[in-house]
Amino acid sequence: MKISVIGTGIYGVALSLDMASNGHDITMWTESENLAKHFLEKHDLKPITDAFIPDTIKVTSNLKEALENTDFVVFVTAAKYVRETCQNMKKYFNSLTPICIASKGIENDTYSFLSDIIRSELKAKHISVISGPTFAQDLINNEPVGLSVSITSNKALKYTEMAFANERVKLRENRDLYGTQLCGSIKNVIAIAAGILDGLGFSESTRAFLITESTHDIKELLEKMECNPKTIMSFAGIGDLMLTAGSPKSRNYRYGKLLGERKDEKEIDDYLKNNTTEGYYTLLSIKELTKNRKIKMPIINIIYDIAINHKDPDILVDFLITKA
Repeated sequence: MKISVIGTGIYGVALSLDMASNGHDITMWTESENLAKHFLEKHDLKPITDAFIPDTIKVTSNLKEALENTDFVVFVTAAKYVRETCQNMKKYFNSLTPICIASKGIENDTYSFLSDIIRSELKAKHISVISGPTFAQDLINNEPVGLSVSITSNKALKYTEMAFANERVKLRENRDLYGTQLCGSIKNVIAIAAGILDGLGFSESTRAFLITESTHDIKELLEKMECNPKTIMSFAGIGDLMLTAGSPKSRNYRYGKLLGERKDEKEIDDYLKNNTTEGYYTLLSIKELTKNRKIKMPIINIIYDIAINHKDPDILVDFLITKA
């Protein structure tokens, strides 16, 4: 297949390498003309990764070129750029082309799920969402990983499996499109809380305490959002939550650690400016989404108070101990 990857961050590169290993031709789109020019001259992506880039992967800053005659599209931009990118793609995208969402997050202001943005902006008929415990470097290293794939059609499933599945990448299907996205988004927020605990000097035991409590809360949120509560037990649910909230490799975790260490606002703002921290973006959306739907989720309020209202991070520990 010819596959278009929209977004050229480290995770987009990792997914592209996986798909290229399955024999597909990949064209990655980047908004950075400098990165596209560097790739054309050097045929590497060393500004992003030292990984070897095979000849079956190309990079362009031209959306028309990226989408021309494509069989399958993989969306892996930061969540806050999804709508704008879709609007720029409209004239080149065929609504019958299957499209896979690998981005994670919920849009600020509208609180829209990414699948709803892609439906409304691109009129896409065949949508899949992949989500699960996969750090980019582990994919690049060809380590065995599992992903949930949630779909709107059998065609979407077929193309997603052809693109990604192999002897090192396992896909497990479900039809809970919103639940899969909700789990994949909120785990980044919980990872901030895990980092806060680390920054405060607490151990793995305390972080496991947080993850356990958060699992129960996310399950209740799924039920109240009319999603399948069993999704919490999927790769997109507990799998991704354990990985992201349990490892300092996560950018969300590292952001939380800065909060727990009570770093000054400039250092924290610089970190957010220089690192794609989806949990921060999602925190704003989840806070308003639960408020508007009158859903109680106190853990979100606590993280919001620390990250946005600059409350003392010790309130997180007090919350965990006193939580009903």
